[in-house]
This record gives sequence, C-alpha cells and structure tokens, in this order.
Amino acid sequence: MKNLKVPFSPIRFVGDTLYLLDQRKLPVHEKWVPCRSSRDVWKAIRNMVVRGAPAIGITAGYGLYLGVRSFRGTRKNFMKKLFQEGRYLDSARPTARNLAYAVERILQQIALHRDKSVEHLKKITLTEAKAIHNEDILICRNIGKHGAKLFKRGSRILTHCNAGGLATSGYGTALAVFYAMKEKKIPFFVYADETRPLLQGARLTAWELFKSKIPSTLICDNMAASLMRAGKIDGVVVGADRIAMNGDTANKIGTYGVAVLAHVHKIPFYIAAPSTTFDLKARTGKDIPIEERPHHEVSHMHGKQLAPKGMKIFNPSFDVTPHQYISGIITEAGVLKPPFKRSIKKIQKILKWNLLKIRV
Repeated sequence: MKNLKVPFSPIRFVGDTLYLLDQRKLPVHEKWVPCRSSRDVWKAIRNMVVRGAPAIGITAGYGLYLGVRSFRGTRKNFMKKLFQEGRYLDSARPTARNLAYAVERILQQIALHRDKSVEHLKKITLTEAKAIHNEDILICRNIGKHGAKLFKRGSRILTHCNAGGLATSGYGTALAVFYAMKEKKIPFFVYADETRPLLQGARLTAWELFKSKIPSTLICDNMAASLMRAGKIDGVVVGADRIAMNGDTANKIGTYGVAVLAHVHKIPFYIAAPSTTFDLKARTGKDIPIEERPHHEVSHMHGKQLAPKGMKIFNPSFDVTPHQYISGIITEAGVLKPPFKRSIKKIQKILKWNLLKIRV
C-alpha cells in the first residue's frame, strides 16, 4: 500500500481532525474544510463538501470516530453512543451505499471486541476507519486496471458526473480507467458531460482531467446524443452510488438517459464501482432509495436566481439505469458481464461477502 500513489487526496486525517477538500469551491478555489465532530462530518456530507459514494463512506468512517473520541462512561453506554452516531451519519444522504457500509463495518468490528475497554474500542473505531480509507486506494487501482483492458487505442470515451479522485480516496472509479490507460500510455480521448444541476462534470471532472493532462473536452448534457450519432463516441464509463443484485444501478441524475442513448447507438456502457457499492438487500432498482435535493440547486446558480420565483421544482439527485442497458460492471475483482444475477453471485463468492448483521 505504501507504494500506491493517487493523483491527489481529497480526504486527510491529521491528529484528531478530518480535512476535506471543499468540492463546492472547485475549480476556482482549493479550500480545505476541517471537521472535528460527527456534526461537522454530517454537515459536510449533506451539503456536498464531500461527495461520491466511496469518499462519503471514507468520511463517515472518520465521522464515527469523531463522534465517540471524547466519550467518557461505561462500555454499555459507549455502544449506545456508537449506534446513535451511526444512525445520525447514515441519515446524511440515503442513496450512496458506501456510507451505510462504512458505518456497519465499524460497528461489526466493535461488536466483535465488545469486551474490551472503552479506550480500546475507540482505537478500533479509528483503525477500521483508516483501513477503509487505505483499502479504497487499492480497490480503485484494480478497477482502473480491469477497465483499461476494455478499450482499444484511440478510443473516445464519454463520462457523466464525477467518479474520479474527488469521489474516492484520490484515484477514482470511472476515471480510474482513464488514469490506468494514461499510465499504460494507451492513447484515448474523453468527453465529459457538464452534469446539471450542480455541474460536477464541468467543475470537478474537467478539473481532474485538465490537472492530469488527459486529452478531453467538456460538453453540455444535451450534446451527447448528437456526438453518438456522428460516431464520435466509442464507449461510456460512469460511476455508481448503489447497485442492486440484478445489476440495476443508481448514479447521478442523467445517467439513465446516457445509457439509453448508448443502447440505441450500440455503444458499450460500463459502470465502474467497488464491490462495496452492491446492496445485498436490494433485489432490483426499485429497492434503491432516491434522494431529492434542495430546490435551490435547480433554481439558483452561484447565488443567482435562474428560474421564476415560486416555480415548482423537482430535484432527484439520482436515477436508476436498468441492467439491460449495462454492458459490464467494472469492479476490483474484474468485469462483471450479463446476466448480472449470475456474475454478481460469482463475485460474491470470490470476495466472500457477508450480509452485515448490524444495522443502524
């Protein structure tokens, strides 16, 4: 792990303070937000200082530690406090599976050592949070390695929203494919959708691609169809916030439309995500909760009103792409191909997944 490098790290834990690169300020300002309590972490996740399923999970792990680090009392009350903090952090954003996974994983480890002292349990909480952070680097590296094999030299690839280093420990999921291709000196080109309403593609993905000197062009969301029809896109790679056991995938709003367009134009459409994004309790996409964000994200931009005051607004943050439109799911253990019910069960055995019995 020591030899693994990332283009940049959007999450840093120093002393007893978590520092998050404020993604609301990019690309104009690179500002770090300090978090010293679980409340600080909850607000950072909810208000999208940090976003992207893996990054949210990593952040929540540290948030759980910050929520109990100053606790004084009995083991029994410590356990109650830990569960309360877990439920609180999990409420910040409902769709990203990695948030709940990180909380559940730490709670499971604490349950296995519940006979230890309170101070020892605090150390376990922090150790597990750091493990989640460090493991993500290797996971993303492997996603990139497997994904890079899917594209030929000179491929022109479209991506939607941001599934890069900013959304993870620093290497990315969908963008990990691009970083791996660059490292292998495979020539390719990227089109990045702007991704309304918060412009994660224009502000974040474009920033990452430009900073990494990856050949790329930014386009408006409604330009993808014409580029596909003109034969200028050879493949699509996007991230995921939650994947059901039949392969249905929730990702940033607009992903479903891109998948349909790719299907019509016979262009391969890939999901890139760690195995922790799979929800073993979600049989289909209908079981995935979809977060609705504040209406001002649509009606305003940079504090300026764009829509008529009083206009009704609908702002779901995610949509679900049916598995029929997905060519493959790129994971750290390889590329899953249809039928996904079968390939997901196979990877489940390889990675020895277990349903975490502890729920928040």
